[in-house]
Amino acid sequence: MEELTLTTPALLFSAVSLILLAYTNRFLSYAQLVRTLKDQYEQHRSQITVAQIENLRHRLYLTRTMQILGIGSLFLCVVTMFLIYIGLATLSIWVFGVALLLLIGSLGVSIREIQISVRALEIHLDNMER
Repeated sequence: MEELTLTTPALLFSAVSLILLAYTNRFLSYAQLVRTLKDQYEQHRSQITVAQIENLRHRLYLTRTMQILGIGSLFLCVVTMFLIYIGLATLSIWVFGVALLLLIGSLGVSIREIQISVRALEIHLDNMER
Protein backbone atom coordinates (compact mmCIF):
# COMPACT_ATOMS: atom_id res chain seq x y z
CA MET A 1 0.00 0.00 0.00
CA GLU A 2 1.18 3.49 -0.79
CA GLU A 3 1.96 5.91 1.97
CA LEU A 4 -0.85 8.23 2.98
CA THR A 5 0.12 11.87 2.37
CA LEU A 6 -1.42 15.15 3.50
CA THR A 7 -2.97 15.53 0.05
CA THR A 8 -5.23 12.47 0.31
CA PRO A 9 -7.41 13.55 3.26
CA ALA A 10 -7.28 17.15 2.00
CA LEU A 11 -9.01 16.01 -1.20
CA LEU A 12 -12.10 15.14 0.82
CA PHE A 13 -12.43 18.69 2.17
CA SER A 14 -14.11 20.09 -0.91
CA ALA A 15 -16.36 17.06 -1.39
CA VAL A 16 -17.46 16.90 2.24
CA SER A 17 -17.90 20.68 2.39
CA LEU A 18 -20.24 20.60 -0.62
CA ILE A 19 -22.17 17.70 0.87
CA LEU A 20 -22.55 19.57 4.17
CA LEU A 21 -23.73 22.65 2.29
CA ALA A 22 -26.39 20.55 0.55
CA TYR A 23 -27.43 19.05 3.90
CA THR A 24 -27.66 22.52 5.45
CA ASN A 25 -29.80 23.79 2.57
CA ARG A 26 -32.06 20.79 3.00
CA PHE A 27 -32.34 21.49 6.72
CA LEU A 28 -33.23 25.14 6.09
CA SER A 29 -35.96 24.15 3.63
CA TYR A 30 -37.33 21.75 6.25
CA ALA A 31 -37.38 24.54 8.81
CA GLN A 32 -39.51 26.62 6.45
CA LEU A 33 -41.75 23.64 5.76
CA VAL A 34 -42.24 23.08 9.49
CA ARG A 35 -43.49 26.64 9.87
CA THR A 36 -45.86 26.21 6.93
CA LEU A 37 -47.20 22.88 8.20
CA LYS A 38 -47.71 24.36 11.65
CA ASP A 39 -49.91 27.08 10.19
CA GLN A 40 -51.82 24.51 8.11
CA TYR A 41 -52.31 22.26 11.11
CA GLU A 42 -53.59 25.10 13.27
CA GLN A 43 -56.07 26.19 10.57
CA HIS A 44 -57.26 22.77 9.46
CA ARG A 45 -56.26 19.57 11.24
CA SER A 46 -56.33 16.91 8.54
CA GLN A 47 -54.84 13.43 8.32
CA ILE A 48 -52.75 14.60 5.38
CA THR A 49 -51.14 17.33 7.48
CA VAL A 50 -50.52 14.88 10.32
CA ALA A 51 -48.88 12.43 7.87
CA GLN A 52 -46.72 15.21 6.45
CA ILE A 53 -45.66 16.27 9.96
CA GLU A 54 -44.69 12.70 10.91
CA ASN A 55 -42.80 12.30 7.65
CA LEU A 56 -41.01 15.61 8.14
CA ARG A 57 -40.01 14.73 11.70
CA HIS A 58 -38.37 11.53 10.45
CA ARG A 59 -36.61 13.42 7.67
CA LEU A 60 -35.28 15.98 10.15
CA TYR A 61 -33.77 13.23 12.29
CA LEU A 62 -32.18 11.67 9.23
CA THR A 63 -30.79 15.05 8.14
CA ARG A 64 -29.30 15.55 11.59
CA THR A 65 -27.67 12.12 11.35
CA MET A 66 -26.33 12.92 7.87
CA GLN A 67 -24.82 16.16 9.16
CA ILE A 68 -23.26 14.53 12.22
CA LEU A 69 -21.69 11.76 10.13
CA GLY A 70 -20.44 14.26 7.53
CA ILE A 71 -18.94 16.54 10.17
CA GLY A 72 -17.38 13.52 11.88
CA SER A 73 -15.80 12.53 8.57
CA LEU A 74 -14.40 16.00 8.03
CA PHE A 75 -13.13 16.12 11.63
CA LEU A 76 -11.33 12.80 11.23
CA CYS A 77 -9.77 14.00 7.97
CA VAL A 78 -8.26 16.88 9.92
CA VAL A 79 -7.10 14.48 12.64
CA THR A 80 -5.58 12.30 9.90
CA MET A 81 -3.65 15.25 8.53
CA PHE A 82 -2.38 16.06 12.01
CA LEU A 83 -1.31 12.45 12.58
CA ILE A 84 0.55 12.44 9.26
CA TYR A 85 2.19 15.74 10.21
CA ILE A 86 3.50 14.36 13.52
CA GLY A 87 4.67 11.13 11.89
CA LEU A 88 2.07 8.59 13.06
CA ALA A 89 1.50 7.05 9.62
CA THR A 90 -0.11 3.77 10.69
CA LEU A 91 -2.59 5.45 13.02
CA SER A 92 -3.39 8.06 10.36
CA ILE A 93 -4.36 5.29 7.93
CA TRP A 94 -6.83 3.83 10.43
CA VAL A 95 -8.32 7.21 11.31
CA PHE A 96 -8.69 8.05 7.62
CA GLY A 97 -10.43 4.71 7.09
CA VAL A 98 -12.95 5.59 9.81
CA ALA A 99 -13.44 9.01 8.17
CA LEU A 100 -14.28 7.27 4.90
CA LEU A 101 -16.72 4.96 6.69
CA LEU A 102 -18.46 7.95 8.27
CA LEU A 103 -18.75 9.56 4.85
CA ILE A 104 -20.22 6.36 3.42
CA GLY A 105 -22.70 6.28 6.31
CA SER A 106 -23.67 9.89 5.70
CA LEU A 107 -24.30 9.21 2.02
CA GLY A 108 -26.28 6.08 2.85
CA VAL A 109 -28.53 7.99 5.25
CA SER A 110 -28.93 10.62 2.54
CA ILE A 111 -30.25 7.96 0.15
CA ARG A 112 -32.81 6.88 2.75
CA GLU A 113 -33.84 10.47 3.39
CA ILE A 114 -34.39 11.02 -0.34
CA GLN A 115 -36.66 7.96 -0.45
CA ILE A 116 -38.73 9.35 2.43
CA SER A 117 -38.87 12.79 0.78
CA VAL A 118 -40.31 11.19 -2.33
CA ARG A 119 -42.96 9.54 -0.16
CA ALA A 120 -43.84 12.96 1.29
CA LEU A 121 -44.37 14.29 -2.22
CA GLU A 122 -46.49 11.26 -3.06
CA ILE A 123 -48.76 12.03 -0.09
CA HIS A 124 -49.13 15.57 -1.37
CA LEU A 125 -49.83 14.41 -4.94
CA ASP A 126 -52.37 11.86 -3.73
CA ASN A 127 -54.16 14.63 -1.87
CA MET A 128 -54.23 16.80 -5.00
CA GLU A 129 -55.70 13.96 -7.09
CA ARG A 130 -58.68 13.59 -4.77
